[in-house]
Amino acid sequence: MLWLVLGVALAWSSPALSQGVYSDDWSEVCRLGSAASLGCDAVRERQIQDATQVPWRAVGRVNFAGRDQRSHCTGTLVAERLVLTAAHCLFNTARNRWIPPASIRFAAGYQRGEAVAVSGVSGYRLPPGQGPTTFNRRADLDWALLELTEPFGQQIAPVPLAKTAAPSSYLVGYPGVRPHVLSRTPSCPPTRAEQGILVAICPVMMGDSGAPLLVDGPEGPQVAAVLSRVAATAQGVTALFVSSDLVGPQGN
Repeated sequence: MLWLVLGVALAWSSPALSQGVYSDDWSEVCRLGSAASLGCDAVRERQIQDATQVPWRAVGRVNFAGRDQRSHCTGTLVAERLVLTAAHCLFNTARNRWIPPASIRFAAGYQRGEAVAVSGVSGYRLPPGQGPTTFNRRADLDWALLELTEPFGQQIAPVPLAKTAAPSSYLVGYPGVRPHVLSRTPSCPPTRAEQGILVAICPVMMGDSGAPLLVDGPEGPQVAAVLSRVAATAQGVTALFVSSDLVGPQGN
């Protein structure tokens, strides 16, 4: 997976989709501070989006600030006060516990040190299969909904969840090599889907974790899935997404 909590950047190997789990073999994808370069050029070539504009301002950075380190994932406002991201972003592996909500901030429409809106987090919703003090590695459980302390209301229009992905699916996020600008991938159509897990060849890396796989609907982009993990494969950087169909009730 793209493990960003406390700055650790690792990637899971290929999935066993039939079981909804992943092996424990690790591979590196465009890892900062190392010689790994797979996918780096493609990530740098992604198209930069103006994060202050609609609809991109609904996407932002999920920032974690600890006593010794800082890190980020990507998240999407999907309701007035709910942000969809990956569950693994919220788990502190070094201390084997979930990160306190008070240590998390969501910066919507973040761009070069500024944001359209910033909110603290009062709590977050996890799938029922996640334990109170443990992280379940099952891919279908790798999603979370942050509850913002300040609803953005009409200032930022939420991006609704889609029913299915489409051939025109693409991702927007804040990759580690360009963490201060929002960038968009080329089309990343899922090549395989099973039990709510989508697989696509897509130029993503750490920092993109929790980012939305978007499809264009009649009224604008919709979230088809959330980025969970990546792997270095013979075909390129293989990304695994959790379908929005698995995300629990939203509400406001």
